Amino acid sequence: MKPRTATSPTATSLLLLDQQLCFALYSANLAMNKVYRPLLRKLGLTYPQYLVMLVLWEQDAQTVSSIGERLFLDSATLTPLLKRLEGAGLLTRTRAVEDERQVVIELTGEGRKLKQQANAIPPAVFCAADCTSNELRSIKSELERLRENLARNSEA
Repeated sequence: MKPRTATSPTATSLLLLDQQLCFALYSANLAMNKVYRPLLRKLGLTYPQYLVMLVLWEQDAQTVSSIGERLFLDSATLTPLLKRLEGAGLLTRTRAVEDERQVVIELTGEGRKLKQQANAIPPAVFCAADCTSNELRSIKSELERLRENLARNSEA
């Protein structure tokens, strides 16, 4: 079989915006953020702050590094988020007694109370997605597999 050249229609179509996986993911992310923004505004949170709160609502009293691992964020990105959440009275940051290099993040009473309001967010997003629960589980699973493959094959 003869290899295709850069001038063949197939090679040219590879550079069409609508053929790009990255653009499909990017534009879906923009649409998802448009759904989340008004829901999170009621809680006084940004989307990245909401992700931090989800991790802490799942398990309180975690180190910055464990939260970062869970969210795929480095501490330089995570620390300003945590400072803002601390300033809002939703969590505390304290040095670990056993290892002062580690910072432990814990929810305050206000942070724990906010979870009740947040319970309304997943059903609202589910309705906005206009998919069946099976479809959403399948999409989520495929995205997680894609993330793992990309992470494994990246040069980072």
